[in-house]
Amino acid sequence: MLLSPLRLGGGRLLVRAGVGGGRGWGPAAVGRGLSSRGRSNEKAENETSTSAGRGPEPSLLAKMGESAATTFASILVLGLGFAAAGYLYHKSYKMLVMRKMTRAFEPGDPVLELAAIGKDAPHAQRAGDEHWVLRPEQAQVDDIVGGRRPGHYYLLIGDKGTGKSSMLIEAMRKIDGDGVSMIEAHADLEIVRIRLGKALDYEFHEDYIGGYFSERGPRDTTALLDIERALNKLEKVAMRMLRARGRPLVVIVNQMHLLRNDDDGRDLIELLQQRAEQWAAANLVTMVFNSDDYWVYERLKQLATRMEVLPVTDLPKQQAVSALRKYRLRYFGERPDDARLHDVYDRVGGRLSFLNRVAKSRDMLATCDHIVDTEKKWLLNQCWILGADMDDDVMDQQKWAAAAMVLALALVDKEADMASTYDPVAGHLLPSFPFHEAQELMTRCDFIRNLDSLNLFTITSQADVRASSVPMQRALRDICAQPGFRKHLDDTIQRISDIESLGRTRELVAKDLVLGGQYQIGHGRGSVTVTLKQAEEEEEDEQKKK
Repeated sequence: MLLSPLRLGGGRLLVRAGVGGGRGWGPAAVGRGLSSRGRSNEKAENETSTSAGRGPEPSLLAKMGESAATTFASILVLGLGFAAAGYLYHKSYKMLVMRKMTRAFEPGDPVLELAAIGKDAPHAQRAGDEHWVLRPEQAQVDDIVGGRRPGHYYLLIGDKGTGKSSMLIEAMRKIDGDGVSMIEAHADLEIVRIRLGKALDYEFHEDYIGGYFSERGPRDTTALLDIERALNKLEKVAMRMLRARGRPLVVIVNQMHLLRNDDDGRDLIELLQQRAEQWAAANLVTMVFNSDDYWVYERLKQLATRMEVLPVTDLPKQQAVSALRKYRLRYFGERPDDARLHDVYDRVGGRLSFLNRVAKSRDMLATCDHIVDTEKKWLLNQCWILGADMDDDVMDQQKWAAAAMVLALALVDKEADMASTYDPVAGHLLPSFPFHEAQELMTRCDFIRNLDSLNLFTITSQADVRASSVPMQRALRDICAQPGFRKHLDDTIQRISDIESLGRTRELVAKDLVLGGQYQIGHGRGSVTVTLKQAEEEEEDEQKKK
């Protein structure tokens, strides 16, 4: 039991007894009351001191400034992050473009895969059999495609079907396309752009994400500028690979004659030739152009300083007979006698495309006659003359046809005057005229190039004009031997001359004379007087006389 005094008012003391642990007015209870009162007093003092130190509330302008600073800092950090990410993407995209274009010149090429599919014969090919006829120019083409002839760029020119593309593909096959890329030309520059991108594995920034955020993307331009950009990338790749390979890259532009002979086509040829000249001087890239037509050579000749021309002609007789024998053995497993093979050569010559068609046929001689007949019909369909009864509306076309027939007749007459048209070793000796003499014979200088494009006549690399092939020369001979051909040609030329004469003639009609009037001409002093007398006045004068 505890006794706890408690002071009351008036100086009196009250003592209250309590049991330990119970609630009463003992010392513990008094202590708890004092401690709680002290804590409340401290809390009040702390609140008073805090409110006194905080001061007044911040203004609205201060809050706006603080929010703006926070927002600006967030945007700055976000913008720097996007800028860094965009810069890294741009650099990585450029590195990826260079890596892809480098892989385009690694061994293996889609052109070789397509060519391998096309070389399959009807019968199983035995191991070790060659599927290609070795031409005299093949070794030179192998060195060019293999990059062993730097410092120049090359033009392969020859008739259609002589084996130019096949030689290039064969040279690529020997090195598995290592360091070589082939492009097929086309009349449309957009298609050329796509094919160039496919050959070089270049997308022209079409897959570049940054184009979505720009007002003007890299593709908002012409095809020629895209080709220039691709060549710029190719130049960087060639400089990088030259240090590793030690020899230049090779870029082949096939079928150059498919380009149109207009401003766009000539601009593309000029662009490619400028790059070929620069790269040949630096030993970076060897450009190889392949064309069937002479106008491409004329265009390249204007600016050429490092260009070398490699003409590709028909096979000589011995090689043609050997090729035909090899073809026949491959397709049918037979060995024809020499007399039969020589007869085939006499009909179609040494053109590889014709020999291949004949070798695949069961009846070789019938196929030869069919080839000659096809060439003859092609010539007649393009430029047959209509004679003296032709309409004046077709005069322009008949000018072109008559000029072609004049050239054909001149070639046939020259063949008849030649001492020999056949050599036992070289084979056929086709008659030809120099380019300027052919223009003189045709009396036109703008028709021969179109005839060359149609494969009716050929302009060789030495500027000689002749029939496009041996079957075409036989067709010319048959046409000019027709009864009455020369008179028919003369009548056509005379009709063209008459129509042109009528076009150049101007007829002046005096209407007054037609109506019965007369002109009276009098000569006075220093002057001449012309008066018109109408028909009615003449009748009145006659009546007065009566």
